[in-house]
Amino acid sequence: MPTVNRALWQDKVGVPGVIREQPLPTNEELGDRKVLINVQAWAMNPCDGILQTVALPFVKYPVILGQDVAGIVEAVAPGSSAASKFNIGDRVFGFTANHGFQDYVPLDYTLMAKIPEHLQYHDAVVFGLTITTSSFSLFGKDFLHLDYPKIGEPKKGKSVLIWGGSSAAGSNGIQMATAAGYDVITTCSPSNFEYVKSLGAVKAFDYKSLTVTEDVVAELDKGECAGIYMAAGSNAAACQVSAKSKQKLFVASSNPVSPSDVPEGVEAKFTFGTGSGAEMFAETLPATFGGFLPEALERGVYKIAPPPRVVNRKGLEGIQEALDIIMKAGGVSATKLVVERA
Repeated sequence: MPTVNRALWQDKVGVPGVIREQPLPTNEELGDRKVLINVQAWAMNPCDGILQTVALPFVKYPVILGQDVAGIVEAVAPGSSAASKFNIGDRVFGFTANHGFQDYVPLDYTLMAKIPEHLQYHDAVVFGLTITTSSFSLFGKDFLHLDYPKIGEPKKGKSVLIWGGSSAAGSNGIQMATAAGYDVITTCSPSNFEYVKSLGAVKAFDYKSLTVTEDVVAELDKGECAGIYMAAGSNAAACQVSAKSKQKLFVASSNPVSPSDVPEGVEAKFTFGTGSGAEMFAETLPATFGGFLPEALERGVYKIAPPPRVVNRKGLEGIQEALDIIMKAGGVSATKLVVERA
């Protein structure tokens, strides 16, 4: 086992990341809940690029960015709770609230799962942040509080609106809500209509249409809607749907909610406004790493979405290139950028 780790440090806003060596965590430091992962693939999220370029009051620099990793279990403390689930050599993927851009990453064992034999590292790495975010919005008791997804779950006769269905969070939200028995209505660009329908959406609307609000409201009000998940795009647009519907529709958002976006009588809430860390996501584990997701991936009934686009195989040295691509493009749709180890 190596004795030195490397990490991509963000020393301050507006500068490229810098790779520096640092000690590897010991078994004592891993403790009861952490597993050390030898990372083979990293996925990029828009928030990684934003945190590199925009000063936010809740972020203290220097910091290690990165949240989605996949790799091989390198170490786990003997006799720990983590050791009851994972062994050295297991192929795994998971989520960390930052600190992911390292060669060796400690993960909480509840926020990771084994990779099925038929999947590659670059396939499994796309899920971490997006499925954690979307599951908390859809199934969290303080948000939409939908029934959990299950394989073979019958239809409930209720709809869910997912605004921004072709985004990474939207792609997973569509699949999970569909697996929970809900009819998913979504918005995206017309070029992605077939993509979101392949994930389970029953109807898709052009989010740029001048009548999209009225069209979506008319569709939702044909029956009972269980709520709105704003996976990507405009909080104001999703809130307008709630305001104009004859139903009282709660809006769970992946983005911070500004009071100016929320009309009177509409309730909207930012998913990550209630805490952080593994404890925050414990209640939704049956929908993600602790239940539905590993089983659905193993059976091949859950799609790799959004599909990965491998930018390079330079390891840590290639992450800055991938972040630059995201920021120059203003984000990506219906795909997720991935860097692999050489």
